[in-house]
Amino acid sequence: MPKYQFLLNGKEFEVDVPGDMPLLWTLRDVIGLTGTKYGCGIGQCGACTVHVDGSPVRSCLVTAASVDGSEVTTIEGLAEEDRLHILQQVWVDQDVAQCGYCQTGQIMSAAALLKEKPNPTDDDIDEAMSGNYCRCGTYVRIREAIHTAAGFYDAS
Repeated sequence: MPKYQFLLNGKEFEVDVPGDMPLLWTLRDVIGLTGTKYGCGIGQCGACTVHVDGSPVRSCLVTAASVDGSEVTTIEGLAEEDRLHILQQVWVDQDVAQCGYCQTGQIMSAAALLKEKPNPTDDDIDEAMSGNYCRCGTYVRIREAIHTAAGFYDAS
């Protein structure tokens, strides 16, 4: 089997997996990072959202081979040591999640939005988050949390 190397949450990783293995399964089953969730498997729900080279992607649709040489960030990579990322902290403080299953994907999409637009409008948020589905319907709390985090966000 070929080996693929990429930077994962700031650390070099090499995986020996089939090239067509979805990144989602590489992260969860091979590396053991379970924060990225399996939702629909067809890239429609957003639960499996991670960043590849700074852009949000659906890890169920991206292969291990396609991230060779890339930088991958998962929900586990947003926090810095013992301090949660501002979005993670706001999510907790504002009790955004109900069941919580989709929330890692929601946070990863929100982080990409705030990096691009540190002070988003409601329309910006709606557009950026439109591919992330929440069966519990916490969209109002998600939007409020993004606005709150925007006030503290460091896009560097």
